[in-house]
Amino acid sequence: MTRRHPKTVLLQLLLCLCAAAPARAGFPLPALRAGDIKDAPSGAAAPAAPEPKEWTIMVFMNGRSNIEPYALNDMNRFETVGSGDKVNIVVELGRSKGLDNDTQADGDWEGSRRYLVAKDADKERIASPVLMDLGKVDMGDYREAVSFMKWAKAAYPARRYALILWDHGWGWIDPKSEKPGKKSISHDFTTGNYIKTAELGKIFAEGGRVDLYASMACFMQMAEVAYELKDAAPVIVGSEEVVQLPSFNFEDFFSFMLANPEASAEEAGARLVSSFKDLYSRPENAEMLEKAKYGVQLSAIRSAALPDLADKIRRWAGLALRTADSSAYARALAGVLRFDVGDETTDPDKTISFYGDLLHFVRLVNSGLDLSRPGAAELKTAGEDLDRFAASRLLINNVFLGKDRAGKDYSNANGLAVNIPGRPGNLIEYHHTYSDLAFAKASGWKTFTDYLETIKY
Repeated sequence: MTRRHPKTVLLQLLLCLCAAAPARAGFPLPALRAGDIKDAPSGAAAPAAPEPKEWTIMVFMNGRSNIEPYALNDMNRFETVGSGDKVNIVVELGRSKGLDNDTQADGDWEGSRRYLVAKDADKERIASPVLMDLGKVDMGDYREAVSFMKWAKAAYPARRYALILWDHGWGWIDPKSEKPGKKSISHDFTTGNYIKTAELGKIFAEGGRVDLYASMACFMQMAEVAYELKDAAPVIVGSEEVVQLPSFNFEDFFSFMLANPEASAEEAGARLVSSFKDLYSRPENAEMLEKAKYGVQLSAIRSAALPDLADKIRRWAGLALRTADSSAYARALAGVLRFDVGDETTDPDKTISFYGDLLHFVRLVNSGLDLSRPGAAELKTAGEDLDRFAASRLLINNVFLGKDRAGKDYSNANGLAVNIPGRPGNLIEYHHTYSDLAFAKASGWKTFTDYLETIKY
């Protein structure tokens, strides 16, 4: 879910942002359909495998929804850089007809196509050759993302791989609502299907690990989501908050990768994050954030730290339950930076929202503890340990800008959100599957949040 620029009608929509041989630019290949690729005759010599490049960056770009124009626009942004001698940029791009915000741009084709991104200066037309025309595949089915990954790895082998899921995003919840935009990541509006939180890990279990994973979608940098992805990639990039337009700084990131093809996964993730801040620091974007009272955030984390993080959260939450300093917890619930699960109408002060910054909440609890209570000193020490661990082991890079409509500063966005109960209110109907999530099982967080829901503040 991404905010549009408030000055235009079109940009007011919420954006929740989720093998053929390579062809040279100027020599487009005829469009292929999946059935056009046949097995080689028995006894035929296998074609020589392409020489691996340093990186293959895979972008699963689901525009089969009300965000079609922005998918096409970002694809044209990719082409301002294009693939290089040592870096492949490959895309599966989907679009549809007849939905809200439909556009006739680029020939008004329908379905999903796969591309090797070629450098091109025309920002109104996709010039990269169509390597495969898949027809109307379901981009809300995680198995389509698996298919794309397997194809990309076979057709464009590399020493390191990155996967970016580009679309609507909704954090850990799997919503029930059929209202457009109220789904988890990669919602295909034509089928009504979407990739559920617990299915994220299946993409990589079946398609293989990558070195860098990024969600170009809202709310996905949550402990609950990251834990499902902990075996997917060593580096995970995402936002705790709504991803505003103009999405990621793809031009800078791709240019960096082409200029530094031997960059490590951590270096690549850190640059993707830092370039995001550079983009929103530009005067026109900073002014938009200020006027609209939006904040932005993006972070890169190490997945290897997630099991230890869950252990530290379990210890801290257990001590908090025993200490039972409800006054400190009430102040933390009231003061924590929350993210925009609702909107200006449903949650004007962002008090009902149940997505909040993990470390900000822990720090607020620590600052309000009555240290005369039994267990309070131990709880404070555990909170400080959790804070240090996140800063030194979990976080690779974290950036933020702006204030929200409640006046809260995004300097309190520390890189990872978590489920934190808000005030009573019904923002969205969703499937109550929290207890089934891997993070809930590893951290015991649900027991603590059940207790927090009994606290009035």
